[in-house]
Amino acid sequence: MGPLGSPIAHIGVQITNSPYVVANMRIMTRMGRRVLDVLGDGEFVACLHSVGMPLAEGQQDVAWPCNREQKYIVHFPEDRSIWSYGSGYGRNALLGKKCFALRIASVIARDDDWLAEHMLILGLKSPDGDKTYVAAAFPSASGKTNFAMLIPPAAFAGWKVTTVGDDIAWIKRAPDGRIYAINPEAGFFGVAPGTSTSSNGNAMATISRNTIFTNVALTPDGDVWWEGMTKTPPPELIDWRGQPWTPDAGRLAAHSNARFTAPASQCPSIDPDWENPRGVPISAFIFGGRRSSVVPLVYQAFNWSYGVYTAATMGAETTAAAAGQVGEVRRDPMAMLPFCGYHMGDYINHWLQFGRTLRNPPPIFNVNWFRKDGDGNFLWPGFGQNMRILKWIVERAHGQASGVESPIGWMPRYEDIDWRGLEEFSARQFQEIMAVDRDQWKQEILSHDALFVKIYDRLPKEMIFIRELMLSALWRSPERWDLVPDDEAGAAATAAGHVSADGQSGASNGKSRAGAEPAEQATRARIAG
Repeated sequence: MGPLGSPIAHIGVQITNSPYVVANMRIMTRMGRRVLDVLGDGEFVACLHSVGMPLAEGQQDVAWPCNREQKYIVHFPEDRSIWSYGSGYGRNALLGKKCFALRIASVIARDDDWLAEHMLILGLKSPDGDKTYVAAAFPSASGKTNFAMLIPPAAFAGWKVTTVGDDIAWIKRAPDGRIYAINPEAGFFGVAPGTSTSSNGNAMATISRNTIFTNVALTPDGDVWWEGMTKTPPPELIDWRGQPWTPDAGRLAAHSNARFTAPASQCPSIDPDWENPRGVPISAFIFGGRRSSVVPLVYQAFNWSYGVYTAATMGAETTAAAAGQVGEVRRDPMAMLPFCGYHMGDYINHWLQFGRTLRNPPPIFNVNWFRKDGDGNFLWPGFGQNMRILKWIVERAHGQASGVESPIGWMPRYEDIDWRGLEEFSARQFQEIMAVDRDQWKQEILSHDALFVKIYDRLPKEMIFIRELMLSALWRSPERWDLVPDDEAGAAATAAGHVSADGQSGASNGKSRAGAEPAEQATRARIAG
């Protein structure tokens, strides 16, 4: 798991009776004699897997052997071992995936002072050749893979996003005081439905060859198809169950969790250093959920502890009734709730302690691509346009971009974002997507108690005090805190009074507009009503 010989990598040995698992693991991991040579007499994670369907004498095998009645996927963090019985598919059979790379690895990381995270790793290269790497965590259905393989808009000629990994990051401190990350996997095990040339062209190019497709539909000529791959479905297919299918069949052609397994080396955006044993240096962390309201497009946490609080309380709204009430916010600390191998309170504390031991911990940012207006329309175009926000994040991480202090963190002004090619996105639209509604945020912070109570016995005290500081900041903020474009600031100040970026009222801060500091000239926070 990871480049051979890397000080960040770790080794596992899986025994299985499933050829399907072997074929997938051959793509997803570094496998073979070279690994045994590196291992020598060293330690490894022991992974035992069985499909759980022993054949009686004379019994015919089936196409997809598994045990429908009994399944056991058991992790032993103290012993560094995994037992899986009864499953023949996915993360419960490919034990190097979430079982080893997160559940067991997170415990090893806690014990040895590093991070094993459910994170993508990407690089952003400027036209000048400067490269910056960031790690980002998103809960399910929040745009993680699309962000990892982001294609910049046409107007950003010379800018390039490169992919180190789309799912898991192992992050360790190096002798130079910085933190470096590797992708422990060698391939992508991606969800097929919804993947298309428009949503993720790099993913479609990656899976054009040497790929295993699982539970997708088949065309008459032997090609594959799934919902969302094309706007118009083919007139006839063989569905994932092997049954004839037509568009009026009333059922999905591909399973909703249909997958592709493809070598990462085939990705057009793969980073040249994706297999560098040293890893790549991480300059910022990004966390983002799927929220239709409350959370702005982007903001930077005030410091590491505030950032950990933001990441620990992030969540996503459920999008299907099968997953709970639609629109219900499910908290998913660092997108690790299903994958952490130990108590979440201790996990949050580990994050706090890890940052304290860094000379200059990377800044932490929160993003939300999914905020909607009153009519249910998305306020942000997303996909490749997320490059504009990523550019501000990277510039901010290097001290090259401005930001103003809001009640919840540092935010970009309209003119801090590069709008080339999207000039029609107005300052008013940006204001709407960045506004902080005081009452909504009070309810948001109070709702964090549902998570905190569950882990109260091991909840770090910092979480309680930061919660109080955020409530205090919101209590003293305007009912609606927002960014007002420069040409509207005067009118807004006349109508309702205004608050500058440093929190002082315009009438009492001793500065006229002509004499304002450069960071204050373009925007003002406004008290509405």
